[in-house]
Amino acid sequence: MMTDKFQYEALVDEALRGVVRHVLTHAAEHGLPGTHHFYISFRTTEPGVEMPDYLRAKYPDEMTIVLQHQYWGLEVTEQSFEVTVSFNKRNERLKVPFAALSAFVDPSVRFGLQFEKRGGTPQSLPAPDKRPALVGPAPGSSDAAPAPAADAAKPADKDKPAADGDKPAEEKESGAKVVTLDAFRKKP
Repeated sequence: MMTDKFQYEALVDEALRGVVRHVLTHAAEHGLPGTHHFYISFRTTEPGVEMPDYLRAKYPDEMTIVLQHQYWGLEVTEQSFEVTVSFNKRNERLKVPFAALSAFVDPSVRFGLQFEKRGGTPQSLPAPDKRPALVGPAPGSSDAAPAPAADAAKPADKDKPAADGDKPAEEKESGAKVVTLDAFRKKP
């Protein structure tokens, strides 16, 4: 099998993290519109995650926060976001790099993203000038093989309730899934 010279998975992860960055930036500048709210899950062991020690002890691997009513001071940068959230009536400041995200869900519109940790650490793309040169036949050349037919993708089941109530259902699943855009559109 040919190696992936384009690094598609890293490109898609980078683009989807950009979606989260954009939505959080909008929320930081304008507040949450309507009934939108977010479940954000992240790996607490990733470099750059800043949180109180007692929370890290309680959530040694992964944590899910909800941005809905009790959050303050949301600040978003290119690499991370910071927010103050309430834990048992105690306000705590968290800093979460986008590379640490494992899931992002907006249940008000049944939208969710899941991020996989690959190869022991999250992959990021090398700088454009450091990326490997692409090899293979030029588009339209007679050496190019026809693209294989894709199987029809089944929409992910976003209606399943979370098993333990702490984490969204999308986070419970493992492995990559192809989801059609129709899965996220509202039904008439």
